[in-house]
Amino acid sequence: MISFSPKQLEVFVAITLQGSVKAAASVLHLTQPAASMALAELEKQLGSSLFDRDKGRLFLNEKGKDLLPLAQEILERMRELEQRASDAQDTLRGNFRVGASNTVGNYLVGDLLGNFVNQHEAVTVHLQVANSDEIVKGILEHSLDVACIEGEVINTDIEAIAWRNDQLQICARPDHPLALKKHLQESDFESQRWILREQGSATRLLCERELSRLPKGHIVMELGQVEAIKQAVIAGLGIAFLPRVAVTYAIESGRLARLDTPFLNLDRKLSIIYHKQRYRGRLMDNFLSMVAI
Repeated sequence: MISFSPKQLEVFVAITLQGSVKAAASVLHLTQPAASMALAELEKQLGSSLFDRDKGRLFLNEKGKDLLPLAQEILERMRELEQRASDAQDTLRGNFRVGASNTVGNYLVGDLLGNFVNQHEAVTVHLQVANSDEIVKGILEHSLDVACIEGEVINTDIEAIAWRNDQLQICARPDHPLALKKHLQESDFESQRWILREQGSATRLLCERELSRLPKGHIVMELGQVEAIKQAVIAGLGIAFLPRVAVTYAIESGRLARLDTPFLNLDRKLSIIYHKQRYRGRLMDNFLSMVAI
């Protein structure tokens, strides 16, 4: 009979999430030899390696990818069992790993996490902000528990829940010729200088879709952060699609102008996503209940 220990599972999960035995040992307060021994014993018990080794580095193999969500579930269930046994079931504890695309992470993090963090002080939330492709990758690799992104995810392994509506706006400097013109038409955008998000962001996909409806322009810059794009527009380097939530104050203060484009569809959805294999324990269920529409 297989007889692995919780510590061995913790080491396996930590190595996967931290990327190395040394880093895993550090977060688990173990020596590096002790962590290596725990992993070796677990692989011996399972009769299979969980990582491929190459020049001293570890890469999760297919067996490891298959067993990782089960190991995470076992550890979470054991923590829930301990809390129930100690009559502490009303207090949620543990680490919760949340991903957010740039717009959500930089402008809506309070709406996304505020209630959860305030009500569960014993839970440590780890937030990763990146473009949508990177966040989806984190969900698929089980390095993130849950995430919020813009746009659709077409993957049968991912569950998506609608969170709220959002909108992009085309913005320019207030003295830009397009900002001074009333009743804009598609033809007015011919040869315009555009500043876009980087490839891999959901915002970029929406921009490319809508740009295909306009006359050909010039992409003069690609930037990875909304704030950088906003400052580039304010500096007069071009025009850009920007999230409404990111430009409200700049428009009100006169640093940016919103271009009225009723001929474009700039609406989009923000979604909560998680892996279908992710165990929906008390932490997950509580978070999802707070962000549900």
